[in-house]
Amino acid sequence: MHSLVRRYLKSAFAFLVVGLALGAWFLARRELGGAPPSPREVSAHTHVLLVGFVMTMIAGVALWIFPRPAAGDTRYRPGLAVAAWWCLAPGTALRVIGELVAGPEPGSAVRTAIVGGGLGQVVGLALVFWTLLPRIRAAGSAQREAKGERF
Repeated sequence: MHSLVRRYLKSAFAFLVVGLALGAWFLARRELGGAPPSPREVSAHTHVLLVGFVMTMIAGVALWIFPRPAAGDTRYRPGLAVAAWWCLAPGTALRVIGELVAGPEPGSAVRTAIVGGGLGQVVGLALVFWTLLPRIRAAGSAQREAKGERF
């Protein structure tokens, strides 16, 4: 397993731990203290689990199991997968932290951080899937299909 794939997967697991801890905290606070999570806290919880854990896990596994690019394929640039992680993971962390510290009337710096984190998530996911596009190809299935094999 490539070190970049391990980085994606370990990051995903870290986001899962944060998401589970936030969920437990929100649950205990709601049930024992009568304070339901705010919309911003719900957003932070959602983003840490769905983008931080699920999408980062999907990206890491896809980078791991998709076929290698064809020899001489100039479209495949592995540096984009590195750039994608640097947008996705810190972007998610910034978004989650920003949502949690925002309070009812956040200042412009916090709002800018939240938007910046969200844009990092968008750019990171777009980059990782753009990186995967050249690796989606018929690696032998075209020959099997030509012989009449059906899925």
